[in-house]
Amino acid sequence: MSDMTSAPAAKLTLPDAQTVTAVTHWTDSLFSFRVSRPASLRFRSGEFVMIGLMGDNGKPLLRAYSIASPSWDEELEFYSIKVPDGPLTSKLQHIKVGDEIILRPKPVGTLVHDALLPGKRMWFLATGTGLAPFASLMRDPETYEKYEQVIMMHTCRTVAELEYGRRLVESLADDPLIGEMVAGKLLYYPTTTREEFHHMGRVTDNLSSGKVFADLGLPPMDPATDRAMVCGSLAFNVDVKAILEGFGLREGANSEPLEYVVEKAFVGDGV
Repeated sequence: MSDMTSAPAAKLTLPDAQTVTAVTHWTDSLFSFRVSRPASLRFRSGEFVMIGLMGDNGKPLLRAYSIASPSWDEELEFYSIKVPDGPLTSKLQHIKVGDEIILRPKPVGTLVHDALLPGKRMWFLATGTGLAPFASLMRDPETYEKYEQVIMMHTCRTVAELEYGRRLVESLADDPLIGEMVAGKLLYYPTTTREEFHHMGRVTDNLSSGKVFADLGLPPMDPATDRAMVCGSLAFNVDVKAILEGFGLREGANSEPLEYVVEKAFVGDGV
């Protein structure tokens, strides 16, 4: 992991340009970055926006990225995979402090509190950079005002790929805004699939087997009390949906709040 700084690059002559304020490379394939926030931008924690760079053809190359910072943050944070041949991330991974990216300030998304019925326990279920919207929601006071318990299940291949999430979760206790609210409410359950770790296995396997409930001392999911948000690859989303519905939870939306929601605009391999 390394923090990168360098002299600013040439400025974009675009109304949607925002300046990069920080870049951190967590592994060879994962990085996060922060950019300036448009003064007019309002969003709900968990939503995504379109961001990108100018393509070689002179046209904007944009993809949907969940905002990893909470709605109250003065800057915007994003968490991204690096895809060597990806049209966008092959370029985006080289940004430096002072560079500019394109940001279309029209936030949307389903991973918002308004899309769920009231409940007692919230499950955040993610793989890889699918953690991003939950990085936002875990830092939002509303999450802890609405739920008695919040469980963050995050699966990656290796321990190093969990580092961004681990550091974020550990920092919450000292957060001046929500530190006291988080205490005793947030349960963090990181797992790996390829490297030895104290918790291993996919989110789907640990839910199906009941291992996560046993490890955390929690009862199985109940639609009367449990709510869930899901963010990962298309295959992950499909598998988790089947498991949640097996527990009796129903998929909700902004227009029809129910027991769980899935983010469909996920930036994964190939971007």
